[in-house]
Amino acid sequence: MSIPAWSEKMLQLLRRMNNFYSAGSCRAHCLRFEIGGAQVGWIPPHVAPLLAQYPQVFDPPQGGVVSLCSSLDSYEKRSEAVDEVLQSLRKEESLTFLKGWRNERYSVMPRYCDPPLMWMERAATSLFGVRRYGVHLNGYTVSNSGEISMWLARRSATKQTYPGMLDHVAAGGLAADAGIKHTMIKECEEEACIPAAIAEKAKPVSTVSYTYVEEGEVFPESQFVFDLELPKEFKPKIGDGEVQEFYLLPMDKVKELLVAGDFKPNCAMVVLDFLIRHSYIEPDSEPYYQEFVAGLHQTL
Repeated sequence: MSIPAWSEKMLQLLRRMNNFYSAGSCRAHCLRFEIGGAQVGWIPPHVAPLLAQYPQVFDPPQGGVVSLCSSLDSYEKRSEAVDEVLQSLRKEESLTFLKGWRNERYSVMPRYCDPPLMWMERAATSLFGVRRYGVHLNGYTVSNSGEISMWLARRSATKQTYPGMLDHVAAGGLAADAGIKHTMIKECEEEACIPAAIAEKAKPVSTVSYTYVEEGEVFPESQFVFDLELPKEFKPKIGDGEVQEFYLLPMDKVKELLVAGDFKPNCAMVVLDFLIRHSYIEPDSEPYYQEFVAGLHQTL
């Protein structure tokens, strides 16, 4: 594949993963979701009428905004009230993402540095366009001659999302009250049997942020990215069953696979970020260099 064709395919991926900002997206028709005057998400147009059925929890839309009722004035009250609504909305056939209910609590706040205002079931966050955070680990080895190879995982065929696709050696969502590095170490142990003594040497290097629309729902996401040079003799092992196989591949092959449609999309973005940071992609030879960097770091 020629470099221009490869570049164009990567640009298409970035546009897809940032399609919320594209002309003609549902953004113009979304309502801002606010708690105490602070925006924490975007409510798609088909969701707002469903929330109107619960006036004790959500104020009527006003000025393009849906707010939680002011009587819900604590983390606990907000979380419990919204969860009751969501438990009821699970009966709605049109809300397909709620069928993937996980019993995982995600924090809701305007920015990651802000105190959480409530928690929300992971599967419901896209109904409110609430920011979701996760961790991704680039696990790699360096040969005696200095050549880098990357460990990749093939997701289990029974995974709820993106079954059978290529993934990082370890990655996962950031649950409410969980620390970033703690989550990374936990995912390493659970998914790839990487001992904590090795995983804790991982270095935080970047974030990758984007917002996409899928089936009318909004997914603003930000991934905390770690790099970990693994010992040459180390081989990851299948842990919790979320992975069916691991591969150690040279970076040229990884770069080729990025545009083959075999990667989980956000993992492809994180690998692209790795390629840029490690100078496999340079501005003198890549015509879309600036577009790549901008697409990986969209403001949420």
